[in-house]
Amino acid sequence: MSGALALRSEWEPRVLSVVRIVTGLLYLQHGLNKLFNFPPTPTHVPYVENMFSLVPGVAGLIEVFGSLLLILGLFTRPVAFIMSGEMAIAYFYAHLPRNLFPLLNAGDSVILYCFIFLYLFVAGGGCWSLDRLLSRRRRS
Repeated sequence: MSGALALRSEWEPRVLSVVRIVTGLLYLQHGLNKLFNFPPTPTHVPYVENMFSLVPGVAGLIEVFGSLLLILGLFTRPVAFIMSGEMAIAYFYAHLPRNLFPLLNAGDSVILYCFIFLYLFVAGGGCWSLDRLLSRRRRS
């Protein structure tokens, strides 16, 4: 096996897990900020009173609980699918009406999250996930 193929087969599942964990940690900030203003931002509008409103209460709940599940690698595929859909809706609902270009409508990170979550939906959680651990236990 060539060096590149050996590197790929050994590290691809690990890097997938690292991408999943880092993306979950970054995304968690958005949900915590929506619901609890943590980390604090000067433009925060308190949403805890409206936790079950469509925007941002449900979005904040999806972001917090989805991120935690993603970090753990538990139910990675369905959670990533839901979060990818949330980002697609967020882009068309909140960003596209501002401007056609993502750089000008502040939607570039939303698009990136959408497609990273879509990739995680297809690829799964990687080797360092509770999904992988549970599937090994079921097989044995």
